[in-house]
Amino acid sequence: MYSSLTNAELLAEVVAANAFPLFISTLLGALALALALAWSWRVARPAGDPTPQRILAVGMSCMLPAGLLFLSLAGALSHRGALVTFDEALAAALQATQPAETLRAAALVTHFGDTATLTGLCVALAALLLVRGHHLLAAGWIAAVAGNSLLNVTLKSMFERVRPIHEHGYTIETSWSFPSGHASGTVVAYGMAAYVLMRLLPARWHLPLLLLAVTIAMSTAASRVVLQVHFASDVLAGISSGTLWLSLCVMSQELLRRRPDGAPRPDPFPLDGDTQ
Repeated sequence: MYSSLTNAELLAEVVAANAFPLFISTLLGALALALALAWSWRVARPAGDPTPQRILAVGMSCMLPAGLLFLSLAGALSHRGALVTFDEALAAALQATQPAETLRAAALVTHFGDTATLTGLCVALAALLLVRGHHLLAAGWIAAVAGNSLLNVTLKSMFERVRPIHEHGYTIETSWSFPSGHASGTVVAYGMAAYVLMRLLPARWHLPLLLLAVTIAMSTAASRVVLQVHFASDVLAGISSGTLWLSLCVMSQELLRRRPDGAPRPDPFPLDGDTQ
């Protein structure tokens, strides 16, 4: 039965047949990575506020792997080799195997990354920050969400990859496919929202906010593949580009909120979690 299939096509068959366990494993891995990063930032750092050098080091340690992953995916896409074969085989296998209940659930989850949802979140949180007098945070928040949207549109127009065929009717997409805007949008929007709220709320909220942001981003990204509106590499590219942009935005905020001597700038309207 499988004698005529390539290794990439065989792998796609295995992934499609084990889609849910693989998603859970990937989600747990992402949560573990987020916990490791949080531990290295909060626990393993020296006493006191991080220096600009440490902020740059942590930021670059996130940006470089994300950038390299994106470039690798873009290069593989341009060569139309095994990655493209895997993408197309996985989309076809999912189309043939996913039940209506799974597609319906994925269609609900994917709304976390809709333009209307992210726009509403952006406006609501920006208004809250401005009312509270957190102007630097508000500017950084708006720049993160709006900048990622512009970046994604630019990248899509550069690669002009056609989406996989999806005729199930649960969702319809007509724009270019690479990289996934839902994947990058949820990484940036919910990741930056978690960062902003961690600046404003007591420490007991920090870990739940981080884990919630990762869960929403990964679930939304997976829903795009299950719904066959994106190839798997589109979603990976969206996650990597979103991670790079999010890291740059958070790093910029951390540097800008400090005086030239490295000390935190005072916050004229502090809340419980950030007395600076």
